[in-house]
Amino acid sequence: MSTLTFKPLETSDIPFLMDIYNHFVIHSTYSFHTEPVALPEFTESVVHANPRYQTYVILQDEKLQGYVQVMPHKKKQAYDTTGEVTIYLHPICVGKGIGSASIQYVEEIAKERGFHSLIATVCADNSASIHMFTRNGYQQCAHYREVGFKWGQFLDIVTFQKIIS
Repeated sequence: MSTLTFKPLETSDIPFLMDIYNHFVIHSTYSFHTEPVALPEFTESVVHANPRYQTYVILQDEKLQGYVQVMPHKKKQAYDTTGEVTIYLHPICVGKGIGSASIQYVEEIAKERGFHSLIATVCADNSASIHMFTRNGYQQCAHYREVGFKWGQFLDIVTFQKIIS
């Protein structure tokens, strides 16, 4: 039986996690980056000055499998009780329940840190993420049409929300 654990991001984890993220940049429409992200930009997206916002490394049997984070939804103070959830898993981990376990873990952390609402924005093509969020109680609250353009096609995004407190 495998063991799933989570730990706060360490600097040494960043290159491996960047490789996972860049896999989706290169091979899918799930990320709206059109070119691989360099280390400084990726680091800025996963390291947060405010300790309320944290990136957690997902480990299965002590091997890095991806990351999950709660980050600011917007920078204005009235949004401080809402966080944005992002999760990226190594492609071989998709569909094995690791995403759901990661979402549940980060929701507990978010509750402890005083969040009321969590939001996830997903490319409408990403059926695996849509299924994962809806299976975990997130409700679709928006659908923005043709807001991204990648590989010669316009892409939609859908936003999901869950009230956690």
